[in-house]
Amino acid sequence: MNLTQPYIPKMRPQDILIPVPAGLCCKPGGFHIDPVRPVERAVITHGHSDHARPGHGAVLATRETLDMMRLRYGDNFARSTQAIAYGEEIRLGDVTVRFHPAGHVLGSAQIAVSCKNTCIVASGDYKDAGDPTCAPFEVVPCDVFITEATFGLPVFRHGNAADEIKKLLASVALFPERAHLVGAYSLGKAQRVIALLRLAGYDAPIYLHGAMEKITRYYESRGVALGDLRMVKGTKKADLAGTITLAPPSATSDVWTRRFPDPVTAFASGWMRVRARARQRGVELPLVISDHADWDGLTATINATGAGEVWVTHGQEDALVHWCTERGLTARPLDLVGYGDEDDSDAAPADEDAEA
Repeated sequence: MNLTQPYIPKMRPQDILIPVPAGLCCKPGGFHIDPVRPVERAVITHGHSDHARPGHGAVLATRETLDMMRLRYGDNFARSTQAIAYGEEIRLGDVTVRFHPAGHVLGSAQIAVSCKNTCIVASGDYKDAGDPTCAPFEVVPCDVFITEATFGLPVFRHGNAADEIKKLLASVALFPERAHLVGAYSLGKAQRVIALLRLAGYDAPIYLHGAMEKITRYYESRGVALGDLRMVKGTKKADLAGTITLAPPSATSDVWTRRFPDPVTAFASGWMRVRARARQRGVELPLVISDHADWDGLTATINATGAGEVWVTHGQEDALVHWCTERGLTARPLDLVGYGDEDDSDAAPADEDAEA
């Protein structure tokens, strides 16, 4: 009696996922991952506007990502939605899909797509650094790993975010008569900065631009403790001396800043490693705090997955492809368009007095 398992040949990765104009298409599963234009069925990694767009037929994502899309686009952002938990497996057509934490923002996920003994992990955006506001990144063993490369150059080493928070608090102590305005993306970065300030022992009220309120309150509703938060609107200029305010990056160079006493402009971003970018934006206090993996994080993650093949997308693709091929891995860039550093394009007008 033959007790051996029947041999099931591996499926070619390109027969499972293929880049098309709408995004990454899974033909055997009948869906697209993070499509950049409306499709019948979308599987979404996280809620940033360059990955989560409205207008799809059906959307599969974590509960937090679906909630974020509702906050940004309204209840009718898709014809139907389905929430999936981390670790939950679902069958779509001829493939199985499982979501794993990506460590990028609240609800962010890597999507493992498996078909006939071949597993491809589409990581979306991710970071392996600690973040008190979201589930930590999970290494998922796979045959093919699809990685971002936003900071895919050896020059990008982000360091410890807690040290950047110390720089901010030192500046607040040094200039008690000035307000500190911290530019930060409204989904993920702002809440992480607030949580890091609290972990550093800063328990004073933190002020928010009106565009930050809905998403930040949502984080709190999901159990993320952020302490005493107040809106800038209605606060007297003199009362903002010595305080910290979080605002969309565009607001920190707007007339809105006139309501603050002699503001110190800061910006929390991995791009602040590039001094020319900080100068170009008029940033007085650059804070190197990123929600994307740096060079060491990208390369360590690729190694940890055990993947023999790596597809690289949106960012500094060539350097990471070269690093992979030097180590005997099959690697290629994915020519996907429409993705990039998340922005605050969905933010409310910088003039808070115009807000409803």
